[in-house]
Amino acid sequence: MEPFLKDILANQPLIATFVAWFLAQTLKIIINIIRGHRFDFRWFISIGGFPSSHVAGLSALATSLGIKFGFNSGLFAISVAITALVIFDARVIRRAAGRQAEVLNKIIEDLYKKRELKLVRLKELLGHTSLEVFFGIVLGIIVGILVSY
Repeated sequence: MEPFLKDILANQPLIATFVAWFLAQTLKIIINIIRGHRFDFRWFISIGGFPSSHVAGLSALATSLGIKFGFNSGLFAISVAITALVIFDARVIRRAAGRQAEVLNKIIEDLYKKRELKLVRLKELLGHTSLEVFFGIVLGIIVGILVSY
């Protein structure tokens, strides 16, 4: 095996990040199958939903870096700062954009009904609720600990 590939496969923080993301996306599929009694592969690559895969992945990264390099290291500090920005984006900014899309969709539906316009819906599920973010953090920390020990 090439040293480069061997190094990547031995990179615990990177593995923790991808495992947490993968588990969060898989949980979204399972939850949606239970709720809707159907499967849609697009759920695996979509944003939004329970739990937040972005937050899970970055929480796993921060946890793994803290364990590997110390919770007083610069790498841990940088990863926490980036994680905080993603949480803010997921919870506040993208959630607000989703609400705006919901209102715009209602306006478009009204115009469509009255003027026979082409109906093109905007994606409304863009951000996360506090619960989705919280469980993304919990999942990420658990995965970060498990992968790093």
